[in-house]
Amino acid sequence: MWGLGGLTFGLTMRYLGLSLGMAVVLGLTTVIGTIGPPLFRGLMGELAATASGRITFIGIGITLVGIVLVAMAGRAKEREGAGGNGSSANDSSSIAEFALRKGMLIAVFSGCLSGCFAWGLAAGQLIRTAALAAGASPLWQGLPVLCVVLAGGLTTNLIWCALLIKRNRTVGQFTGRGATKPPLLRNYLLAALGGTLWYFQFFFYTMGESQMGRFGFSSWTLHMASIIIFGTLWGFAFREWRDASAPVKWMVWGGVGLLVLATIIIGYGNSLAL
Repeated sequence: MWGLGGLTFGLTMRYLGLSLGMAVVLGLTTVIGTIGPPLFRGLMGELAATASGRITFIGIGITLVGIVLVAMAGRAKEREGAGGNGSSANDSSSIAEFALRKGMLIAVFSGCLSGCFAWGLAAGQLIRTAALAAGASPLWQGLPVLCVVLAGGLTTNLIWCALLIKRNRTVGQFTGRGATKPPLLRNYLLAALGGTLWYFQFFFYTMGESQMGRFGFSSWTLHMASIIIFGTLWGFAFREWRDASAPVKWMVWGGVGLLVLATIIIGYGNSLAL
């Protein structure tokens, strides 16, 4: 299911733009991926009854506010770059295929299904238990679960890419055939590097989550917050915000600050339960 969410993520950016699309998708992914596992296990009331649980939930709420604030800053930046009138016509001119209704439907679909990744990790408890029984270190207990969960994303992406390659008749590009001669070795190395770095986020994620005890579900919130924090910092490093007005820059830094604060609060809430 989460593989389908990832496939439709690109369509969300296509119809809503980066800032609005990211806010809706990551916001829903954060809520569903974080609250879903304890909710369906019937642990919400038990966790909320403890001081550590209440503090952790406050941190999750602050994360959502930070995501919305960063998205608002991105939207304001887009409007300034397109002329600053803020009208729907301006939206459609700055985003070639802007379609609010279609984009929102796809964003909700993508966000809900993307959050299922966290559900898959939570459902792998039997695999973790078997890994520990086989002598695996507690730090590595979540890695076998990734083999199962990531297989879902591999399957959906493999089928979809195969359909696109067949429809567009582009299989020859894998060997450099065609009108242009792409640098195949460089492209393959970059693809391998991208895949390795993408996998490492979950490699280290499962390591950290395994050390968070009964509040491991909140690690998904930290993961989503980190994506936005470092994505925004890279945006500043590449001067994407260079032409934004001072109020917009203050807005985005305020959102990043809230995400950092939420990370500290969630960490503190978890520490109280140790």
